[in-house]
Amino acid sequence: MQKYKYIDREKSWLTFNARVLQEAADDSVPLLDRLRFLGIFSNNLDEFFRVRFAAIRRLSMSGISGEKVLGGISAKQLLKEIIEIVIQQQSESLRILNIIETKLETENIFIVHENNISVEQEVFLKDFFIQKLSPELVTIILNDLAEFPVLKDSVGYLAIKLVMKQNSEIRYAMIEIPKTINRFVVLPSSDNKQYVILLDDVIRHNLSSIFNIFDYESVSAHMIKITRDAQLDIDSDLSKSMLEKIATSVKDRRIGDPVRFIYDELIEKDTLKFFLDKMKIVSNDSIIPGGRYHNRRDYMNFPDLGRFDLLYKTNVPLPVTGLNLEGSILEKISKKDYLLNAPYQSFSYLTKFLREAALDPKVTSIKITLYRLAKNSQIISSLINAAKNGKKVIVQIELQARFDEASNISYAEQMQTEGIELIFGIKGLKVHSKVCVIERIEKGKPKRYGFISTGNFNEMTAKVYTDVTLFTSHQRILKDISKIFEFFEINYRVYRYKHLIVSPHYTRSRFHKLIDREITNSLEGKEAFIKLKMNSLSDFEMIDKLYDASNAGVKIQLEVRGICSLIPGIIGMSENIEAISIVDNYLEHSRIYIFANAGNPEVYISSADFMTRNLDGRVEVTCPIYDQEIKNELIDNFNLGWKGNVKARIHSENLDNKYKTREEEPVFRAQIEAYKYYQNKAEDFDEIV
Repeated sequence: MQKYKYIDREKSWLTFNARVLQEAADDSVPLLDRLRFLGIFSNNLDEFFRVRFAAIRRLSMSGISGEKVLGGISAKQLLKEIIEIVIQQQSESLRILNIIETKLETENIFIVHENNISVEQEVFLKDFFIQKLSPELVTIILNDLAEFPVLKDSVGYLAIKLVMKQNSEIRYAMIEIPKTINRFVVLPSSDNKQYVILLDDVIRHNLSSIFNIFDYESVSAHMIKITRDAQLDIDSDLSKSMLEKIATSVKDRRIGDPVRFIYDELIEKDTLKFFLDKMKIVSNDSIIPGGRYHNRRDYMNFPDLGRFDLLYKTNVPLPVTGLNLEGSILEKISKKDYLLNAPYQSFSYLTKFLREAALDPKVTSIKITLYRLAKNSQIISSLINAAKNGKKVIVQIELQARFDEASNISYAEQMQTEGIELIFGIKGLKVHSKVCVIERIEKGKPKRYGFISTGNFNEMTAKVYTDVTLFTSHQRILKDISKIFEFFEINYRVYRYKHLIVSPHYTRSRFHKLIDREITNSLEGKEAFIKLKMNSLSDFEMIDKLYDASNAGVKIQLEVRGICSLIPGIIGMSENIEAISIVDNYLEHSRIYIFANAGNPEVYISSADFMTRNLDGRVEVTCPIYDQEIKNELIDNFNLGWKGNVKARIHSENLDNKYKTREEEPVFRAQIEAYKYYQNKAEDFDEIV
């Protein structure tokens, strides 16, 4: 008998991050991209500790077992097991980094330390230190301070130990590694060899200059890093605006409880004890030994050194078939729906839509939801342009988009200044939906145009996240979107939607009905299947519903990139369920849901995963696809992923990330084949035209 029905979501998430680490270890991945995957792995782990580990730690410290919400394991035991997994993964990541560095040397790329630099490099680094690095350094002598300084979350520090000549007195200090300078310093090349040194080692090389006022016998420097609980504590003061409350809470996050302290395992014991004592860190589950360098997320920005042969080939974004960026995009959408699949196709269509709406004299209003935005957002520029042109612009911006709060506050203030009407969401609910609707006067009557997406309206992430966006003038769908904006304004009223499936009111129950229909059809001998593509699947109730469908004979295929708490392939529970995860050059982010419907498939795109927060705690939008051509395209999209046998791993109870076997099938790399698919569509259209 099966012991557990579910896989713990935290362990499943760590298993996803292990898949990222597999990419760093994969010899078929270009060397510089392998470093990038190491950076992604490290960045993911930082966020995991700030959010998920911190939440379980709070649960454990509360004295509550947590077994019910954690799927049968206590919070205390889960913390212990997580730390064991993380230490093993950290060790593996260091092993992989060493292998990559050795392979880079065969390509004449050398990452040097402070103790093996040449005379020429010495001259360069001396000037670099004086001119660029020294003015940015924050160095603090710690012994005599009345109050120990607050270490910033996820910033790297060098813990310094100075042994004085007189009386062998020991002084401690710390140096903050500046984030204003690229972590990787490119040194002068020689003999066709390229050299890179980490900023940490440049600082180590110049310790004598930094501490030249001290008469010391020896000096040592070892890296430390702290990760803090990222929970926001929102003030209940009614006199403060939401902007003020979130801004204050983000500032307070800097002094959140430490949830992880990482240190160079070669650090002297007395130095480590000094820092732990001063920071009042006593919990062993927070203290993790590591290597010489932390913050390996910076490897995401390792310099390309002009070696594009060591990077994935950059695919030129393709056009959306039939949609011309030079003509009127609204005129085209008025005649039929179009689907954009980024990054295979150009994200520019979305910004083109907004720029055209901003200038069109017939457009009277624009309403849009915003969650995560690019650093220099063209979306914001277009909306401000529309406001300056007299359009009524209403923006729902999510101030609690985790780790983007400060950026969104800044954009909110900028838009307010330009006269844009802002909505800051609903108490207790994040707005995670990705929708836009405009109104345009045609023949004296208002007509709506809009788009609905699975991903953020962000030009930068659109280059690496796979997401689909539906452009439509379907008046009844867009009327439902308008109702969502009414819900933002008057949220005590539950609205009825004729086409869209909207969280938190209807998503769970509607998907239950869709699954129940497949169960009924299967029992009646009709065609029945479910194909779901999403980021995460962790809601126990939805998993139970899929188990019911499996037991009724419904064939279920799941493409779940991240967390998958469902256990597939178990006789009597889930033998009709298969589940894979694709981790490759692009981050799989689309949510596509397909139901057989007795031979007449229904297809949906969504901003929602099958997670409790998406179903019950956020405003999410799932949109039906009515255009048959787009419906077929999305089914093809799913099937391309399912056919993949290079970067697809199998979800299993063992959490072992086994690759999907090829057997006699030819090599089929899903993301490359997806690009070819859209390339062929564009070429076929050109031939017809």
